[in-house]
Amino acid sequence: MSGATNLLIAAHPNLYGYLKAFHLIAVVCWFAGLFYLPRLFVYHAMTSNPVSNNQFKIMEHKLFWYIMTPSAVVSIVLGEVLAHYFSFSGLWLHLKMFLVGTLVIYHIYCFKLMDDFAKDCNQKSHKWFRLFNEYPILVLILCVILVVLKPIF
Repeated sequence: MSGATNLLIAAHPNLYGYLKAFHLIAVVCWFAGLFYLPRLFVYHAMTSNPVSNNQFKIMEHKLFWYIMTPSAVVSIVLGEVLAHYFSFSGLWLHLKMFLVGTLVIYHIYCFKLMDDFAKDCNQKSHKWFRLFNEYPILVLILCVILVVLKPIF
């Protein structure tokens, strides 16, 4: 750790714990959205009712903009702060950062899919969305293993 980081920790001994706690809270919220939005897409793709169609559009929009995106930003910012100021390093961290990068791409693609529904031009089936919904689970499993075990390759 750098001298400035040591001074900051000395002045605020619980700083690391608070940063880590808020990082984990943000990650949980982001993943809740990453799990739920594609599930909404499954049901949205199955509906032909105009009232339900509009309700799904509202739910998807609010979930994406008010929960998922702010949680993603906070997760990434606090993750970077923790990695940089508390001197985390190693291949496990690079792999985790790569996986987080793929989640950002997945998140952006969810926006594209949501926009297709908003424009009533979705071409994907509910079965496709069911499969699409599995990716964040795989990333979550791999990230937890990497962070907890910090394997040396």
